[in-house]
Amino acid sequence: MSALEISDDVDIEIRDALPDDVHAIAALYAWHVLNGRASFEEVPPSDEEMHQRMENVAAQELPWLVALYRGVVVGYCYATQYRPRPAYRFTLEESIYVDNAMTGRGIGSRLLTALIARCEQGPWRQMLAVVGDGHNNPGSLRVHQQLGFEEAGRLRSVGYKKGDWRDTLIMQRALNDGDWTLPE
Repeated sequence: MSALEISDDVDIEIRDALPDDVHAIAALYAWHVLNGRASFEEVPPSDEEMHQRMENVAAQELPWLVALYRGVVVGYCYATQYRPRPAYRFTLEESIYVDNAMTGRGIGSRLLTALIARCEQGPWRQMLAVVGDGHNNPGSLRVHQQLGFEEAGRLRSVGYKKGDWRDTLIMQRALNDGDWTLPE
């Protein structure tokens, strides 16, 4: 078994992100900014900027989770308010990134499952995923579909990066009772 193979569930731990994780999170995300198709950023954020982003999520009392493989951060996800206007207060947007060398091992699924469970402890009723480069991002698309997200719409050619136009796929799933009941 190579060092990157996951032997069983014991090798992966999902927990809340800690301030000490910021460098690993920023480095993992930098790969996606520079090489991946999901992020529409063109310059990786610094550790300080990533720390500020983590603090902003914490200030909203929303989860930011990391996946650790044998103690090393190999993925992260978090939820934010979808938009600031009051009518959107029951809708969240999630973001998820997995170390490129660790894709296809169920890490994204475990992270997103944990994030959904945490968000369902609150008053929220909908979760959106804004999947960068839509259908050219099969791993993200597959994970979201497996966890009950459905395509809600596509914004065509809204991003231009590395010499080509990129779509954004918007996916959605209900949290808690969704729109079956009024919020409390």
